Amino acid sequence: METDSIEANGGCAVDLRRIRRLRCSVKDYDWGRTGSDSLVARLHSTNSGAQIDSTRPYAELWMGTHGSGPSYLADGSNGMTLKSWISENPKSLGNRVLEKWGCDLPFLFKVLSVAKPLSIQAHPDKESAKKLHKARPDLYKDDNHKPEMALAITEFEALCGFIPLQELKGVLRDVPEIEELVGTEEANQVLSISEQHTEEVKSVLQTIFTLLMSAGADSTKEIISKMKQRLCMESKERQLTDKERLVLRLEKQYPDDIGVISAFFFNYVKLNPGEALYLGANEPHAYLSGESIEIMATSDNVVRAGLTSKLRDIQTLCSMLTYKQGFPEILKGSNVGAYITRYLPPFDEFEIDLCDLPQGESTVFSCVSGPSLVLVVQGEGKLSAGASTDDIVAGDVLFAPADTEIHLESSSDLKLYRAGVNSRFLYS
Repeated sequence: METDSIEANGGCAVDLRRIRRLRCSVKDYDWGRTGSDSLVARLHSTNSGAQIDSTRPYAELWMGTHGSGPSYLADGSNGMTLKSWISENPKSLGNRVLEKWGCDLPFLFKVLSVAKPLSIQAHPDKESAKKLHKARPDLYKDDNHKPEMALAITEFEALCGFIPLQELKGVLRDVPEIEELVGTEEANQVLSISEQHTEEVKSVLQTIFTLLMSAGADSTKEIISKMKQRLCMESKERQLTDKERLVLRLEKQYPDDIGVISAFFFNYVKLNPGEALYLGANEPHAYLSGESIEIMATSDNVVRAGLTSKLRDIQTLCSMLTYKQGFPEILKGSNVGAYITRYLPPFDEFEIDLCDLPQGESTVFSCVSGPSLVLVVQGEGKLSAGASTDDIVAGDVLFAPADTEIHLESSSDLKLYRAGVNSRFLYS
């Protein structure tokens, strides 16, 4: 059933299909890009009217309803949050979304500007999230899971998931410092195991990874120093691998951190602009550099274990991981309309459409039976929905209720992203 276009709200008529401009929250974590070098800073400045602080690390722009970084209506609604407006106008979500997730957006939309690694981390599944939130609400802010997807705006680097078994065996042979840290017996277990024994491989990987991440500070410092000296010497005789060069770079950014040496266990992923990486619950990862769009289930639960100055929860992280091995799938998107590419991960909560609209062209985001957030990152143009037409520029963020058809025209090369509920869920 279509969303009603007009709904009574406190005696007032509310047009549920009207596009609503948002003012969004910014995060200044120390890994963010500084000042106007940060896309997050430039977008937030336009979005909020705030001046850019040249000394501030602008890391994340948050768009959505999460309490840690809420968006507000920008149309004179006296500081009303988007979440409050949705609570008063639940039909704006569409029936399927409302039935499954209640009166809230099921996704959180972000822009990331990454100058140095965020942390080696994973996000808990729903069951674990409920337990962690109950035990440590100060640390784990909500009880939701957090599958996510990163879509590269610039070249974007990440560590993601465990390398295949054969590659791991090569690491143990080529990086003797790891054996020193975890013990010869444990290293030999990995070297002698067969790929056919899937569950045993996972068990052995969990054992050796937990030993590595749990190493004492003094041992870690000594081993990293030894590894650094060895690689610097070997670089005079041979060309270092991409992973070895990365590890030396990480050591400069996070000296004596166990995350430096544990990077050898993870896939090193380099995304080109327009490529996307998705991550399920309990998968280890660390974003390293670049700028990206990020979307996830509405949660801020992060379990950290390395490459960070924040609180680490190593035992929780090591116990919750899937220990799945292999290179992650890279999404390149599929065409769903004129100048529109869709990225569709295997999660109900979200998808992303990228619209790259040349100057003087037009296109349409067709009606979908769920809500959307639209972010303009480049250019100028016009956005029309129903009887209303708005000028749009980089930094604009808009909420589109369910069953809203959006028409776009560009007056200069226009790039924008639409975050919405996964189409497979909406139309299954």
